[in-house]
Amino acid sequence: MTDNRPPRVRLRDITLQDADLLDAWDGATHTSGGFNDFDVPHEPLSRESLALGPLRDEHNGRFIVERIADDTPIGAVGWHEVRFGPNTPSTAWNFGIELIPDARGQGYGTEAQRLLAAWLFEWTTFNRIEASTDVTNLAEQRSLEKAGFTREGVVRGAQFRAGAYHDLVVYSRLRDDPD
Repeated sequence: MTDNRPPRVRLRDITLQDADLLDAWDGATHTSGGFNDFDVPHEPLSRESLALGPLRDEHNGRFIVERIADDTPIGAVGWHEVRFGPNTPSTAWNFGIELIPDARGQGYGTEAQRLLAAWLFEWTTFNRIEASTDVTNLAEQRSLEKAGFTREGVVRGAQFRAGAYHDLVVYSRLRDDPD
């Protein structure tokens, strides 16, 4: 699904100057929302790792989502590899997104997810990109569909969060899917 409007967000590497902001986001329950309550203690970003360069390599990565109009960071996207077989061509990317509450519901997430998929397909050879979300997270399901992802089905009891197991809806895009 091609959108002819000018971009409103961009993805950029996380820098050392972003560390305090990301630590505040990651440590604050009011910004994470109900779908990211994993009861995992917050660990601050390694300033030493950030000083060495981008938070990405051949297995995973993370970008800042930045609003173009005012250069304001409004969230982050992260990805990691998953395997569907023992050979490299059976590897795919799985990603997630988190936006600050004030940026939600405005289409920024859809745009960021579309940009991330395009970037991953451009810079890597994997054929598949996937994301999953709680079955009750209808806003994220709509966002993934608007970003060109196809709903594949429900993975039952896959995620332990907020003290209980939750079902997830899985979405994907393949390299040869139309934009």
